[in-house]
Amino acid sequence: MAELQFRAALAERGFEVAFEVAAGEVLAILGPNGAGKSTTLHVIAGLLQPDDGLVSVGGRALTDTAAGIHVATHDRRVGLLLQDPLLFPHLSVQANVEFAPRSRGAGRAAARRGAATWLAEVGLAELAERKPGQLSGGQAQRVAIARALAAEPEVLLLDEPLAGLDVAVAASVRALLRRVSSAEGRSTVLITHDLLDVLTLADRVMVLEGGGVAEIGLVRDVLAAPRSMFGARIAGVNVVRGVPAGPDGLRAADGMVWHGRQALEGKDEIANGDLVAVFSPSAVAVYRDLPHGSPRNSVQVRVAELDADGARVRVRADEQSDGAPGLAADITAESAAGLRLAAGDEVWFTVKAQEIAFHAAARPTVDLLGT
Repeated sequence: MAELQFRAALAERGFEVAFEVAAGEVLAILGPNGAGKSTTLHVIAGLLQPDDGLVSVGGRALTDTAAGIHVATHDRRVGLLLQDPLLFPHLSVQANVEFAPRSRGAGRAAARRGAATWLAEVGLAELAERKPGQLSGGQAQRVAIARALAAEPEVLLLDEPLAGLDVAVAASVRALLRRVSSAEGRSTVLITHDLLDVLTLADRVMVLEGGGVAEIGLVRDVLAAPRSMFGARIAGVNVVRGVPAGPDGLRAADGMVWHGRQALEGKDEIANGDLVAVFSPSAVAVYRDLPHGSPRNSVQVRVAELDADGARVRVRADEQSDGAPGLAADITAESAAGLRLAAGDEVWFTVKAQEIAFHAAARPTVDLLGT
C-alpha cells in the first residue's frame, strides 16, 4: 500500500502546492494552462527538483530537499504517462511493453507474460508485433497505458490519458484504470479536462490556480459547490467572488451586492472571510429590460456567445470585472427566439436569492477585490 505525500515550492514558477493521496485513491487535478498541473507530476516523477519540498511514497522519501535526497526517476517506482505516448519507434508493441518490467529487473519470460496480459487488457493483443509507426494515435496511447501498468508502479501519474481515444475505448480504459488503482492499492494522480474522467475515475479533485491549491475535496462536494473559478467552469455553474455585505449579502469586485443563503457548513468562515456565491445557469432568467418583482439579484451584462443544445440555449456573458468567467444562463430556445438575442447585446440576468448559496472562499479574494 503506497500513500503519496507531496509538498513542493518553486519560486521561479510561483508554485507552492501540498497534498496527500491515500493508497488506492485517485486524485484528479484540474486547472487552467500554467496553473502547475504538469509541474506537480514532474516533481513527483523526479524530472524536476523543487527549491523546497518533500515527496514520499509509503514512507520512503523520493525527494527531500532538507535531507538532500533526490532519488533518480528510474528508481522511484513511479509510472508517468504523458499526452505523448513516447513509444520506442524501433521496438515492436510487445517489446515496448516488455521494456517496463525488464527495466526493473524482471526476467525475459516474466516480462513477456506481463506484456501480453496488459496488451490484452487494453484490447491490443493482436497488434503485439506491429511497430509504433503502424499504429493510430489512439492505439499508441493504449500501448503507453499498457507499458505504464506493466511496470507495476507504486504511484501512477496520468496526464490526459484518454484524450486520443474514441468513446467506447475510453470507457473500457477508464474501467481498467479504476480497477487497477483501487484493487492494487497504488496512489494515482490524474490530470484531465474531461468532467467524465473526474466523475468516473476520481475519488477526490484538486483545482490548481496560479501555482497554488484553489480547492481540494471529494468529487461530489467540489462539483456540487465549487469555490474556484476553474472548478465552476468545469462543473458548469456560476461563481461570483466577493466579501460579506450584511447577513445575507456578498459584495462583488464591481460593487454589486448579491443576496443569497448561507451554506450549512463553515458558517463562521462565511461570516468572517471571503465568499463565493454559487448558482446554476438554469436559475438565471434573461430580460431585455430591468425587471420588477421577486428577483433580488439583477445584473446587466453583455452577451458574449450563444450555444444551442437541443431545446436549451446557453447565454454566456462577457467575463466578470475581476476577470472571472462570464455568468451563464440556460433558457429555452423559444425564450431565446422571443428575445432575439445576439452577441454584443446588453441584457439583464436575474436570480432569486434562494437559488444562490454562499460558501467560504477556498482562496483569499483580497487582491482580486483591490481591498
